[in-house]
Amino acid sequence: MFKKLIASGKETLNHSGRSYIGESLQLEGDLRTAGNIDVFGLINGNVFVSEITIGETGSIIGTLEANTAEINGHIKGKIIADTVIIGKSAIIKGDVLFRKTLRTEEGADIDGYIKRASGGKTYIEEDIAIEEIVEKTERKKPKIVPVPRRKEAV
Repeated sequence: MFKKLIASGKETLNHSGRSYIGESLQLEGDLRTAGNIDVFGLINGNVFVSEITIGETGSIIGTLEANTAEINGHIKGKIIADTVIIGKSAIIKGDVLFRKTLRTEEGADIDGYIKRASGGKTYIEEDIAIEEIVEKTERKKPKIVPVPRRKEAV
């Protein structure tokens, strides 16, 4: 995860940008990172990351927000991401909101709604569109004129 660099006699740490939560690790509380993370243990809290991969033994209980989320384990909570990849071994109990791409494999178990999040459309635009529809004038229906009946011969 960390590499030591020796430059002109000074030791500095260079972070690779990818963190790992092993099978035997349980994290209680929210997790925030601008980097990437692989989860094979349990996170009991909300997760806010750039990119996440949840392995088959990995679990998250809480909301997951990421740019890219690949899920092969368990999630109990809402998922919000630009790109969501759901593997065949994934078990999701919560809603999935994606902005750009959603890919699921056959066999995934999802108990919740799947919805594309608005990718830049604002509520104001929707309100304007609804107002325009309501304000349109209705076409006048043609007037029905009764036709006189013919008198039958006796």
